[in-house]
Amino acid sequence: MTATWLRRWVPGVDTALTYRRAWLLPDLRAGVVLTALLIPVGIGYAEVAGLPPETGLYATIIPLLAYALFGPSRVLVLGPDSALAPIIAAVVLPLAVGDDARAVALAGLLAIMVGVILALGGVLRLGFVTDLLSKPIRVGYLNALAILVILSQLPAFLGFSIDSATPLGDVTAIVTGVLDGRVDVTALLFGLGSLLIIVGLSWGKSRIPGVLVAVVAATVLTAVLGLQDTLPVVGAMPQGLPAPALGGLVWADVAALALPALGVALIAFADTAVLSRTFAARRGENVDGSQEMAAIGVSNIAGGLLGGFPVSASSSRTPVAESAGSRSQLTGIVGAVLIVVFMVLAPALTDFLPSATIAAVVIIAAAGLVDLRGFIALVRMNKVDAALSLASFLGVLVVGVIEGIGVAIVLSLGAFVSYAWRPYRAELGRIRGLRGYHDLSRHPEGERLPGIVIVRFDAPLFFANGGIFDDYVRRLVTRAGSDVRTVILAAEPITDIDTTAVEELLELDDFLTSRGITLIFAEMKGPVKDHLRDYGLSGRFPPERFAVTVGEAVDEATGTLRGDLEGTEWDDEP
Repeated sequence: MTATWLRRWVPGVDTALTYRRAWLLPDLRAGVVLTALLIPVGIGYAEVAGLPPETGLYATIIPLLAYALFGPSRVLVLGPDSALAPIIAAVVLPLAVGDDARAVALAGLLAIMVGVILALGGVLRLGFVTDLLSKPIRVGYLNALAILVILSQLPAFLGFSIDSATPLGDVTAIVTGVLDGRVDVTALLFGLGSLLIIVGLSWGKSRIPGVLVAVVAATVLTAVLGLQDTLPVVGAMPQGLPAPALGGLVWADVAALALPALGVALIAFADTAVLSRTFAARRGENVDGSQEMAAIGVSNIAGGLLGGFPVSASSSRTPVAESAGSRSQLTGIVGAVLIVVFMVLAPALTDFLPSATIAAVVIIAAAGLVDLRGFIALVRMNKVDAALSLASFLGVLVVGVIEGIGVAIVLSLGAFVSYAWRPYRAELGRIRGLRGYHDLSRHPEGERLPGIVIVRFDAPLFFANGGIFDDYVRRLVTRAGSDVRTVILAAEPITDIDTTAVEELLELDDFLTSRGITLIFAEMKGPVKDHLRDYGLSGRFPPERFAVTVGEAVDEATGTLRGDLEGTEWDDEP
Protein backbone atom coordinates (compact mmCIF):
# COMPACT_ATOMS: atom_id res chain seq x y z
CA MET A 1 0.00 0.00 0.00
CA THR A 2 2.78 2.42 0.95
CA ALA A 3 4.72 1.60 -2.22
CA THR A 4 1.64 2.21 -4.38
CA TRP A 5 0.95 5.55 -2.69
CA LEU A 6 4.59 6.57 -3.06
CA ARG A 7 4.68 5.77 -6.78
CA ARG A 8 1.40 7.62 -7.32
CA TRP A 9 2.26 10.86 -5.53
CA VAL A 10 6.04 10.75 -6.14
CA PRO A 11 6.21 9.80 -9.86
CA GLY A 12 9.96 10.34 -9.92
CA VAL A 13 10.31 7.11 -7.93
CA ASP A 14 8.33 5.21 -10.55
CA THR A 15 10.43 6.75 -13.34
CA ALA A 16 13.64 5.74 -11.58
CA LEU A 17 12.41 2.16 -11.09
CA THR A 18 11.32 1.82 -14.72
CA TYR A 19 14.08 3.89 -16.35
CA ARG A 20 15.44 2.52 -19.61
CA ARG A 21 19.12 2.64 -20.53
CA ALA A 22 18.21 3.85 -24.02
CA TRP A 23 16.81 7.06 -22.52
CA LEU A 24 20.08 8.12 -20.88
CA LEU A 25 21.93 9.68 -23.83
CA PRO A 26 18.86 11.57 -25.18
CA ASP A 27 18.11 12.88 -21.67
CA LEU A 28 21.70 14.06 -21.15
CA ARG A 29 21.82 15.72 -24.57
CA ALA A 30 18.44 17.42 -24.03
CA GLY A 31 19.58 18.61 -20.60
CA VAL A 32 22.67 20.31 -22.08
CA VAL A 33 20.63 22.01 -24.82
CA LEU A 34 17.99 23.07 -22.31
CA THR A 35 20.57 24.64 -19.97
CA ALA A 36 21.68 27.04 -22.68
CA LEU A 37 18.11 28.38 -22.68
CA LEU A 38 17.43 28.19 -18.94
CA ILE A 39 20.22 30.57 -17.91
CA PRO A 40 19.43 33.63 -20.06
CA VAL A 41 15.67 33.20 -19.75
CA GLY A 42 15.87 32.78 -15.98
CA ILE A 43 17.96 35.94 -15.69
CA GLY A 44 15.62 37.82 -18.03
CA TYR A 45 12.43 36.96 -16.17
CA ALA A 46 14.04 37.84 -12.85
CA GLU A 47 14.68 41.30 -14.23
CA VAL A 48 11.07 41.54 -15.48
CA ALA A 49 9.96 40.63 -11.95
CA GLY A 50 12.18 43.42 -10.59
CA LEU A 51 14.44 40.96 -8.74
CA PRO A 52 18.21 40.32 -8.79
CA PRO A 53 19.19 38.14 -11.80
CA GLU A 54 20.45 35.25 -9.69
CA THR A 55 16.96 34.70 -8.25
CA GLY A 56 15.84 33.67 -11.74
CA LEU A 57 18.40 30.87 -11.63
CA TYR A 58 17.39 29.84 -8.11
CA ALA A 59 13.76 29.80 -9.30
CA THR A 60 14.87 27.44 -12.06
CA ILE A 61 17.16 25.03 -10.21
CA ILE A 62 14.98 24.13 -7.22
CA PRO A 63 11.62 23.76 -9.02
CA LEU A 64 13.24 21.59 -11.71
CA LEU A 65 14.58 19.22 -9.05
CA ALA A 66 11.31 19.19 -7.10
CA TYR A 67 9.19 18.59 -10.19
CA ALA A 68 11.47 15.78 -11.31
CA LEU A 69 10.48 14.02 -8.09
CA PHE A 70 6.81 14.98 -7.75
CA GLY A 71 5.70 15.93 -11.27
CA PRO A 72 3.52 13.51 -13.28
CA SER A 73 4.72 14.73 -16.69
CA ARG A 74 7.99 13.28 -17.94
CA VAL A 75 8.82 16.18 -20.25
CA LEU A 76 7.41 19.34 -18.64
CA VAL A 77 9.98 22.03 -17.81
CA LEU A 78 9.29 24.37 -14.90
CA GLY A 79 10.77 27.79 -14.30
CA PRO A 80 10.21 31.55 -14.37
CA ASP A 81 7.42 32.44 -16.76
CA SER A 82 6.56 35.47 -18.88
CA ALA A 83 2.94 35.39 -17.67
CA LEU A 84 3.93 35.44 -14.00
CA ALA A 85 6.97 37.76 -13.94
CA PRO A 86 5.03 41.04 -14.43
CA ILE A 87 2.48 39.94 -11.84
CA ILE A 88 5.26 39.30 -9.33
CA ALA A 89 6.70 42.75 -10.03
CA ALA A 90 3.29 44.40 -9.64
CA VAL A 91 2.72 42.66 -6.30
CA VAL A 92 6.16 42.63 -4.69
CA LEU A 93 7.88 45.87 -5.70
CA PRO A 94 5.36 48.27 -4.08
CA LEU A 95 5.77 46.37 -0.79
CA ALA A 96 9.57 46.24 -1.04
CA VAL A 97 9.96 50.05 -1.47
CA GLY A 98 13.34 49.78 -3.18
CA ASP A 99 14.90 47.20 -0.83
CA ASP A 100 16.26 44.30 -2.97
CA ALA A 101 16.63 41.94 -0.01
CA ARG A 102 13.04 42.55 1.05
CA ALA A 103 11.84 42.11 -2.53
CA VAL A 104 13.54 38.71 -2.70
CA ALA A 105 12.03 37.71 0.66
CA LEU A 106 8.54 38.80 -0.42
CA ALA A 107 8.87 36.96 -3.73
CA GLY A 108 9.94 33.83 -1.85
CA LEU A 109 6.98 34.17 0.53
CA LEU A 110 4.64 34.63 -2.45
CA ALA A 111 6.02 31.43 -4.01
CA ILE A 112 5.48 29.51 -0.76
CA MET A 113 1.91 30.78 -0.44
CA VAL A 114 1.18 29.95 -4.08
CA GLY A 115 2.67 26.51 -3.50
CA VAL A 116 0.57 25.86 -0.41
CA ILE A 117 -2.61 26.85 -2.27
CA LEU A 118 -1.78 24.56 -5.19
CA ALA A 119 -0.65 21.65 -3.02
CA LEU A 120 -3.86 21.79 -0.97
CA GLY A 121 -5.87 22.14 -4.17
CA GLY A 122 -4.20 19.05 -5.57
CA VAL A 123 -4.86 16.99 -2.45
CA LEU A 124 -8.49 18.15 -2.41
CA ARG A 125 -8.74 17.52 -6.19
CA LEU A 126 -9.74 21.08 -7.04
CA GLY A 127 -8.22 21.23 -10.53
CA PHE A 128 -11.56 22.30 -11.96
CA VAL A 129 -11.20 25.82 -10.50
CA THR A 130 -9.02 26.79 -13.46
CA ASP A 131 -12.24 26.85 -15.49
CA LEU A 132 -12.67 30.34 -14.01
CA LEU A 133 -9.97 31.42 -16.46
CA SER A 134 -12.04 30.92 -19.59
CA LYS A 135 -10.53 31.30 -23.05
CA PRO A 136 -11.67 34.93 -23.51
CA ILE A 137 -10.06 35.92 -20.21
CA ARG A 138 -6.84 34.06 -21.02
CA VAL A 139 -6.59 35.64 -24.47
CA GLY A 140 -7.15 39.11 -23.00
CA TYR A 141 -4.77 38.94 -20.08
CA LEU A 142 -2.00 37.22 -22.08
CA ASN A 143 -2.16 39.92 -24.74
CA ALA A 144 -1.97 42.57 -22.03
CA LEU A 145 0.90 40.81 -20.26
CA ALA A 146 2.80 40.61 -23.53
CA ILE A 147 2.55 44.39 -23.88
CA LEU A 148 3.63 44.92 -20.25
CA VAL A 149 6.65 42.64 -20.63
CA ILE A 150 7.74 44.19 -23.92
CA LEU A 151 7.40 47.71 -22.48
CA SER A 152 9.47 46.68 -19.46
CA GLN A 153 12.30 45.45 -21.73
CA LEU A 154 12.40 48.24 -24.30
CA PRO A 155 14.55 50.58 -22.15
CA ALA A 156 17.23 47.89 -21.70
CA PHE A 157 16.93 47.06 -25.40
CA LEU A 158 17.61 50.73 -26.20
CA GLY A 159 20.37 51.07 -23.61
CA PHE A 160 18.85 53.40 -21.01
CA SER A 161 16.66 53.16 -17.92
CA ILE A 162 13.35 54.76 -16.96
CA ASP A 163 11.42 55.37 -13.75
CA SER A 164 7.71 54.73 -14.22
CA ALA A 165 4.94 52.83 -12.44
CA THR A 166 2.26 52.54 -15.14
CA PRO A 167 2.12 51.27 -18.74
CA LEU A 168 1.23 54.75 -20.00
CA GLY A 169 4.09 56.17 -17.97
CA ASP A 170 6.43 53.59 -19.51
CA VAL A 171 5.40 54.60 -23.02
CA THR A 172 5.84 58.30 -22.23
CA ALA A 173 9.25 57.74 -20.62
CA ILE A 174 10.49 55.56 -23.49
CA VAL A 175 9.39 58.07 -26.14
CA THR A 176 10.93 60.91 -24.16
CA GLY A 177 14.20 59.01 -23.80
CA VAL A 178 14.36 58.35 -27.54
CA LEU A 179 13.59 61.98 -28.41
CA ASP A 180 16.19 63.19 -25.90
CA GLY A 181 18.89 61.12 -27.60
CA ARG A 182 19.46 58.74 -24.69
CA VAL A 183 19.56 55.64 -26.92
CA ASP A 184 22.84 53.70 -26.64
CA VAL A 185 23.58 52.79 -30.25
CA THR A 186 25.85 49.89 -29.27
CA ALA A 187 23.19 48.38 -27.00
CA LEU A 188 20.58 48.84 -29.73
CA LEU A 189 22.80 47.06 -32.26
CA PHE A 190 23.32 44.14 -29.86
CA GLY A 191 19.57 44.00 -29.23
CA LEU A 192 18.65 44.09 -32.91
CA GLY A 193 21.32 41.57 -33.78
CA SER A 194 20.07 39.20 -31.09
CA LEU A 195 16.49 39.56 -32.35
CA LEU A 196 17.56 38.80 -35.90
CA ILE A 197 19.50 35.70 -34.84
CA ILE A 198 16.67 34.32 -32.68
CA VAL A 199 13.95 35.00 -35.25
CA GLY A 200 16.08 33.92 -38.21
CA LEU A 201 17.05 30.56 -36.71
CA SER A 202 13.46 30.01 -35.60
CA TRP A 203 12.11 30.64 -39.11
CA GLY A 204 14.84 28.44 -40.55
CA LYS A 205 13.79 25.67 -38.14
CA SER A 206 17.36 25.31 -36.91
CA ARG A 207 17.99 22.52 -34.43
CA ILE A 208 20.27 24.89 -32.51
CA PRO A 209 18.18 27.27 -30.34
CA GLY A 210 18.47 30.83 -31.56
CA VAL A 211 18.63 32.05 -27.97
CA LEU A 212 21.78 29.99 -27.39
CA VAL A 213 23.47 31.39 -30.50
CA ALA A 214 22.48 34.98 -29.68
CA VAL A 215 23.63 34.78 -26.06
CA VAL A 216 26.95 33.11 -26.85
CA ALA A 217 27.67 35.45 -29.78
CA ALA A 218 26.82 38.58 -27.77
CA THR A 219 28.89 37.44 -24.77
CA VAL A 220 31.95 36.56 -26.88
CA LEU A 221 31.74 39.76 -28.91
CA THR A 222 31.48 41.90 -25.75
CA ALA A 223 34.52 40.18 -24.24
CA VAL A 224 36.62 40.35 -27.41
CA LEU A 225 35.85 44.05 -28.00
CA GLY A 226 36.18 44.92 -24.31
CA LEU A 227 32.76 46.57 -24.18
CA GLN A 228 31.78 45.42 -20.70
CA ASP A 229 32.73 48.76 -19.15
CA THR A 230 30.77 50.91 -21.61
CA LEU A 231 27.85 48.66 -22.50
CA PRO A 232 25.06 47.84 -20.00
CA VAL A 233 25.61 44.20 -18.99
CA VAL A 234 23.90 41.73 -16.68
CA GLY A 235 26.90 41.57 -14.36
CA ALA A 236 28.56 38.64 -12.64
CA MET A 237 26.40 36.24 -10.66
CA PRO A 238 27.16 35.72 -6.98
CA GLN A 239 29.16 32.54 -6.54
CA GLY A 240 27.23 29.99 -4.53
CA LEU A 241 24.11 27.87 -4.26
CA PRO A 242 20.43 28.67 -3.62
CA ALA A 243 19.83 29.48 0.02
CA PRO A 244 16.98 30.69 2.26
CA ALA A 245 16.30 34.42 1.83
CA LEU A 246 13.16 35.04 3.88
CA GLY A 247 14.52 37.43 6.48
CA GLY A 248 12.54 40.42 7.74
CA LEU A 249 9.07 39.11 6.95
CA VAL A 250 6.11 39.76 9.23
CA TRP A 251 2.54 38.42 9.38
CA ALA A 252 1.28 41.59 7.71
CA ASP A 253 3.17 40.51 4.60
CA VAL A 254 1.22 37.26 4.51
CA ALA A 255 -2.04 39.20 4.64
CA ALA A 256 -0.90 41.57 1.90
CA LEU A 257 0.05 38.68 -0.40
CA ALA A 258 -3.01 36.47 0.24
CA LEU A 259 -5.17 37.63 -2.66
CA PRO A 260 -2.28 37.95 -5.14
CA ALA A 261 -1.13 34.43 -4.19
CA LEU A 262 -4.56 33.08 -5.07
CA GLY A 263 -4.49 34.81 -8.45
CA VAL A 264 -0.94 33.69 -9.24
CA ALA A 265 -1.80 30.12 -8.23
CA LEU A 266 -4.80 30.10 -10.55
CA ILE A 267 -2.80 31.42 -13.48
CA ALA A 268 0.22 29.19 -12.85
CA PHE A 269 -1.87 26.04 -12.75
CA ALA A 270 -4.05 27.05 -15.70
CA ASP A 271 -0.98 27.50 -17.90
CA THR A 272 0.65 24.35 -16.59
CA ALA A 273 -2.46 22.19 -16.93
CA VAL A 274 -2.99 23.15 -20.58
CA LEU A 275 0.67 22.57 -21.45
CA SER A 276 0.86 19.30 -19.52
CA ARG A 277 -2.26 17.87 -21.18
CA THR A 278 -1.04 18.93 -24.61
CA PHE A 279 2.34 17.23 -24.35
CA ALA A 280 0.89 14.17 -22.61
CA ALA A 281 -1.54 13.68 -25.50
CA ARG A 282 1.28 14.00 -28.03
CA ARG A 283 3.28 11.34 -26.19
CA GLY A 284 0.33 9.00 -25.62
CA GLU A 285 0.44 9.52 -21.84
CA ASN A 286 -2.12 10.46 -19.21
CA VAL A 287 -1.61 13.18 -16.61
CA ASP A 288 -3.81 13.56 -13.54
CA GLY A 289 -4.76 17.24 -13.15
CA SER A 290 -4.92 17.17 -9.36
CA GLN A 291 -1.55 15.45 -9.16
CA GLU A 292 -0.15 18.08 -11.50
CA MET A 293 -1.56 20.78 -9.25
CA ALA A 294 0.07 19.28 -6.17
CA ALA A 295 3.41 18.91 -7.97
CA ILE A 296 3.43 22.55 -9.08
CA GLY A 297 2.60 23.47 -5.50
CA VAL A 298 5.48 21.50 -4.00
CA SER A 299 7.87 22.94 -6.61
CA ASN A 300 6.85 26.49 -5.74
CA ILE A 301 7.22 25.86 -2.02
CA ALA A 302 10.71 24.44 -2.54
CA GLY A 303 11.72 27.34 -4.78
CA GLY A 304 10.34 29.94 -2.40
CA LEU A 305 12.21 28.47 0.55
CA LEU A 306 15.52 28.76 -1.31
CA GLY A 307 15.58 32.23 -2.81
CA GLY A 308 13.23 31.79 -5.78
CA PHE A 309 9.87 33.19 -6.83
CA PRO A 310 6.62 31.74 -8.25
CA VAL A 311 7.02 29.55 -11.33
CA SER A 312 4.93 27.51 -13.73
CA ALA A 313 5.49 25.28 -16.73
CA SER A 314 7.27 26.94 -19.63
CA SER A 315 5.67 26.95 -23.07
CA SER A 316 9.02 27.89 -24.65
CA ARG A 317 11.50 25.65 -22.81
CA THR A 318 9.33 22.52 -22.74
CA PRO A 319 9.21 22.24 -26.58
CA VAL A 320 12.99 22.76 -26.68
CA ALA A 321 13.49 19.85 -24.28
CA GLU A 322 11.11 17.64 -26.25
CA SER A 323 12.65 18.47 -29.63
CA ALA A 324 16.12 17.83 -28.20
CA GLY A 325 15.03 14.25 -27.42
CA SER A 326 14.01 14.39 -23.74
CA ARG A 327 12.61 11.09 -22.48
CA SER A 328 12.17 11.71 -18.75
CA GLN A 329 12.54 14.07 -15.82
CA LEU A 330 16.29 13.43 -15.90
CA THR A 331 16.49 16.22 -18.51
CA GLY A 332 15.38 18.77 -15.92
CA ILE A 333 17.77 17.37 -13.35
CA VAL A 334 20.66 17.70 -15.79
CA GLY A 335 19.64 21.29 -16.53
CA ALA A 336 19.50 22.14 -12.82
CA VAL A 337 22.88 20.56 -12.12
CA LEU A 338 24.54 22.38 -15.02
CA ILE A 339 23.17 25.72 -13.81
CA VAL A 340 24.69 24.99 -10.40
CA VAL A 341 28.01 24.19 -12.09
CA PHE A 342 27.80 27.49 -13.95
CA MET A 343 27.11 29.44 -10.76
CA VAL A 344 29.95 27.74 -8.89
CA LEU A 345 32.62 27.65 -11.58
CA ALA A 346 31.87 30.43 -14.04
CA PRO A 347 29.51 33.06 -12.57
CA ALA A 348 31.61 35.86 -14.02
CA LEU A 349 30.58 34.96 -17.59
CA THR A 350 27.44 37.06 -17.31
CA ASP A 351 29.67 40.09 -16.74
CA PHE A 352 30.03 40.04 -20.54
CA LEU A 353 26.37 39.38 -21.34
CA PRO A 354 24.68 42.56 -22.67
CA SER A 355 21.42 43.54 -21.04
CA ALA A 356 20.11 44.33 -24.53
CA THR A 357 20.52 40.68 -25.51
CA ILE A 358 18.58 39.51 -22.46
CA ALA A 359 15.92 42.08 -23.34
CA ALA A 360 15.73 40.64 -26.86
CA VAL A 361 15.31 37.13 -25.45
CA VAL A 362 12.44 38.26 -23.20
CA ILE A 363 10.78 40.33 -25.95
CA ILE A 364 10.72 37.33 -28.28
CA ALA A 365 9.26 35.15 -25.52
CA ALA A 366 6.63 37.79 -24.68
CA ALA A 367 5.69 38.19 -28.32
CA GLY A 368 4.78 34.52 -28.28
CA LEU A 369 2.03 35.35 -25.77
CA VAL A 370 0.23 37.59 -28.23
CA ASP A 371 -2.87 35.93 -29.68
CA LEU A 372 -4.37 38.47 -32.06
CA ARG A 373 -5.93 35.72 -34.17
CA GLY A 374 -7.62 34.34 -31.09
CA PHE A 375 -9.19 37.71 -30.29
CA ILE A 376 -10.34 38.22 -33.90
CA ALA A 377 -11.89 34.73 -33.82
CA LEU A 378 -13.77 35.67 -30.63
CA VAL A 379 -15.10 38.81 -32.33
CA ARG A 380 -16.38 36.72 -35.21
CA MET A 381 -17.84 33.92 -33.11
CA ASN A 382 -19.22 35.54 -29.97
CA LYS A 383 -19.43 39.26 -29.26
CA VAL A 384 -19.94 38.73 -25.51
CA ASP A 385 -16.78 36.60 -25.25
CA ALA A 386 -14.89 39.21 -27.28
CA ALA A 387 -16.09 41.90 -24.87
CA LEU A 388 -14.91 39.81 -21.89
CA SER A 389 -11.52 39.38 -23.54
CA LEU A 390 -11.26 43.11 -24.18
CA ALA A 391 -12.31 43.82 -20.57
CA SER A 392 -9.56 41.50 -19.33
CA PHE A 393 -7.04 43.17 -21.64
CA LEU A 394 -7.94 46.71 -20.58
CA GLY A 395 -8.33 45.73 -16.94
CA VAL A 396 -4.78 44.36 -16.75
CA LEU A 397 -3.36 47.45 -18.46
CA VAL A 398 -5.40 50.04 -16.56
CA VAL A 399 -6.04 48.77 -13.03
CA GLY A 400 -3.28 46.17 -12.63
CA VAL A 401 -2.60 42.54 -13.40
CA ILE A 402 -4.30 40.82 -10.47
CA GLU A 403 -7.13 43.35 -10.27
CA GLY A 404 -7.72 43.19 -14.03
CA ILE A 405 -7.98 39.41 -14.02
CA GLY A 406 -10.31 39.58 -11.03
CA VAL A 407 -12.57 42.03 -12.86
CA ALA A 408 -12.61 39.79 -15.93
CA ILE A 409 -13.51 36.72 -13.86
CA VAL A 410 -16.39 38.59 -12.22
CA LEU A 411 -17.61 39.72 -15.64
CA SER A 412 -17.33 36.17 -16.93
CA LEU A 413 -19.41 34.83 -14.06
CA GLY A 414 -21.89 37.65 -14.67
CA ALA A 415 -22.17 36.65 -18.32
CA PHE A 416 -22.83 33.05 -17.29
CA VAL A 417 -25.60 34.14 -14.93
CA SER A 418 -27.02 36.33 -17.68
CA TYR A 419 -27.11 33.39 -20.10
CA ALA A 420 -28.88 31.22 -17.52
CA TRP A 421 -31.13 34.08 -16.42
CA ARG A 422 -32.53 34.70 -19.88
CA PRO A 423 -31.98 31.44 -21.75
CA TYR A 424 -33.32 30.54 -25.16
CA ARG A 425 -36.93 29.41 -24.98
CA ALA A 426 -39.28 28.27 -27.69
CA GLU A 427 -42.77 27.09 -28.53
CA LEU A 428 -42.67 23.86 -30.53
CA GLY A 429 -45.10 22.84 -33.24
CA ARG A 430 -45.66 20.50 -36.17
CA ILE A 431 -44.29 20.89 -39.69
CA ARG A 432 -46.16 18.80 -42.23
CA GLY A 433 -43.96 16.16 -43.83
CA LEU A 434 -41.20 16.58 -41.22
CA ARG A 435 -40.75 14.32 -38.22
CA GLY A 436 -40.70 15.71 -34.72
CA TYR A 437 -41.72 19.01 -33.12
CA HIS A 438 -39.88 22.15 -34.06
CA ASP A 439 -39.21 25.72 -32.94
CA LEU A 440 -42.03 27.79 -34.43
CA SER A 441 -39.99 31.01 -34.30
CA ARG A 442 -37.45 29.42 -36.65
CA HIS A 443 -40.05 27.66 -38.79
CA PRO A 444 -42.89 30.07 -39.64
CA GLU A 445 -44.47 27.34 -41.75
CA GLY A 446 -45.06 25.26 -38.63
CA GLU A 447 -48.36 25.09 -36.79
CA ARG A 448 -49.51 24.62 -33.20
CA LEU A 449 -51.37 21.40 -32.43
CA PRO A 450 -55.03 22.08 -31.64
CA GLY A 451 -55.61 22.40 -27.89
CA ILE A 452 -51.92 21.87 -27.08
CA VAL A 453 -49.03 24.21 -26.30
CA ILE A 454 -45.54 22.63 -26.36
CA VAL A 455 -42.85 24.66 -24.57
CA ARG A 456 -39.06 24.26 -24.37
CA PHE A 457 -36.84 26.12 -21.86
CA ASP A 458 -33.10 25.68 -22.49
CA ALA A 459 -31.62 26.07 -18.99
CA PRO A 460 -31.81 24.80 -15.42
CA LEU A 461 -34.67 26.34 -13.48
CA PHE A 462 -33.36 28.40 -10.57
CA PHE A 463 -34.12 31.51 -8.56
CA ALA A 464 -33.04 33.94 -11.30
CA ASN A 465 -35.10 32.54 -14.16
CA GLY A 466 -38.09 30.82 -12.54
CA GLY A 467 -40.22 33.93 -12.96
CA ILE A 468 -39.19 34.28 -16.62
CA PHE A 469 -40.22 30.67 -17.24
CA ASP A 470 -43.59 31.20 -15.54
CA ASP A 471 -44.31 34.42 -17.46
CA TYR A 472 -43.28 32.87 -20.79
CA VAL A 473 -45.61 29.88 -20.45
CA ARG A 474 -48.52 32.06 -19.31
CA ARG A 475 -47.97 34.38 -22.27
CA LEU A 476 -48.00 31.49 -24.76
CA VAL A 477 -51.15 30.01 -23.22
CA THR A 478 -52.94 33.34 -23.28
CA ARG A 479 -51.92 33.94 -26.89
CA ALA A 480 -53.05 30.44 -27.92
CA GLY A 481 -56.65 31.08 -26.91
CA SER A 482 -59.33 29.42 -24.80
CA ASP A 483 -59.22 26.02 -26.53
CA VAL A 484 -55.93 25.00 -24.90
CA ARG A 485 -56.33 21.98 -22.63
CA THR A 486 -52.74 20.69 -22.37
CA VAL A 487 -49.32 22.32 -21.89
CA ILE A 488 -46.40 20.00 -22.59
CA LEU A 489 -43.02 21.03 -21.20
CA ALA A 490 -40.22 19.53 -23.31
CA ALA A 491 -38.04 19.28 -20.22
CA GLU A 492 -34.94 17.50 -21.50
CA PRO A 493 -32.78 20.69 -21.43
CA ILE A 494 -33.76 21.38 -17.79
CA THR A 495 -30.95 19.84 -15.75
CA ASP A 496 -31.86 21.17 -12.30
CA ILE A 497 -34.57 22.96 -10.35
CA ASP A 498 -34.18 24.80 -7.05
CA THR A 499 -36.72 25.64 -4.35
CA THR A 500 -37.43 29.14 -5.67
CA ALA A 501 -38.13 27.83 -9.16
CA VAL A 502 -40.37 25.12 -7.67
CA GLU A 503 -42.54 27.84 -6.15
CA GLU A 504 -42.87 29.44 -9.57
CA LEU A 505 -43.70 26.05 -11.08
CA LEU A 506 -46.44 25.48 -8.53
CA GLU A 507 -47.91 28.94 -9.19
CA LEU A 508 -47.87 28.17 -12.92
CA ASP A 509 -49.59 24.85 -12.33
CA ASP A 510 -52.25 26.59 -10.23
CA PHE A 511 -52.78 29.14 -13.00
CA LEU A 512 -53.14 26.43 -15.66
CA THR A 513 -55.45 24.30 -13.47
CA SER A 514 -57.74 27.29 -12.91
CA ARG A 515 -58.18 27.40 -16.68
CA GLY A 516 -58.78 23.67 -17.01
CA ILE A 517 -55.31 23.05 -18.47
CA THR A 518 -53.07 20.11 -17.54
CA LEU A 519 -49.29 20.56 -17.35
CA ILE A 520 -47.34 17.52 -18.63
CA PHE A 521 -43.57 17.03 -18.27
CA ALA A 522 -41.97 15.25 -21.22
CA GLU A 523 -38.44 13.83 -21.32
CA MET A 524 -37.61 15.13 -17.84
CA LYS A 525 -34.30 13.79 -16.53
CA GLY A 526 -34.34 11.37 -13.60
CA PRO A 527 -32.32 13.61 -11.23
CA VAL A 528 -34.78 16.48 -11.79
CA LYS A 529 -37.70 14.15 -11.04
CA ASP A 530 -35.84 13.16 -7.88
CA HIS A 531 -35.69 16.84 -6.88
CA LEU A 532 -39.45 17.17 -7.29
CA ARG A 533 -39.93 14.07 -5.14
CA ASP A 534 -37.52 15.40 -2.51
CA TYR A 535 -39.51 18.64 -2.43
CA GLY A 536 -42.60 16.56 -1.49
CA LEU A 537 -44.39 17.00 -4.82
CA SER A 538 -45.04 13.35 -5.71
CA GLY A 539 -48.73 13.83 -4.92
CA ARG A 540 -48.95 17.10 -6.84
CA PHE A 541 -47.23 15.64 -9.90
CA PRO A 542 -48.14 11.90 -10.08
CA PRO A 543 -46.63 9.54 -12.72
CA GLU A 544 -49.40 10.28 -15.24
CA ARG A 545 -48.11 13.90 -15.42
CA PHE A 546 -44.85 12.63 -16.91
CA ALA A 547 -44.18 11.30 -20.42
CA VAL A 548 -41.11 9.58 -21.77
CA THR A 549 -41.19 11.62 -24.99
CA VAL A 550 -42.97 14.65 -26.41
CA GLY A 551 -44.65 12.33 -28.90
CA GLU A 552 -46.04 10.17 -26.10
CA ALA A 553 -47.40 13.27 -24.35
CA VAL A 554 -49.11 14.35 -27.58
CA ASP A 555 -50.61 10.87 -27.96
CA GLU A 556 -52.07 11.03 -24.45
CA ALA A 557 -53.44 14.52 -24.99
CA THR A 558 -55.03 13.77 -28.36
CA GLY A 559 -56.01 10.15 -27.80
CA THR A 560 -54.35 9.20 -31.08
CA LEU A 561 -51.00 7.80 -32.19
CA ARG A 562 -50.01 11.14 -33.68
CA GLY A 563 -46.69 11.18 -31.81
CA ASP A 564 -45.70 7.68 -32.85
CA LEU A 565 -46.72 8.25 -36.45
CA GLU A 566 -44.88 11.55 -36.78
CA GLY A 567 -41.87 10.68 -34.67
CA THR A 568 -41.00 11.54 -31.11
CA GLU A 569 -37.94 13.65 -31.79
CA TRP A 570 -38.08 17.38 -31.18
CA ASP A 571 -35.88 20.02 -32.65
CA ASP A 572 -33.02 21.05 -30.36
CA GLU A 573 -31.50 23.74 -32.51
CA PRO A 574 -31.35 27.21 -30.88
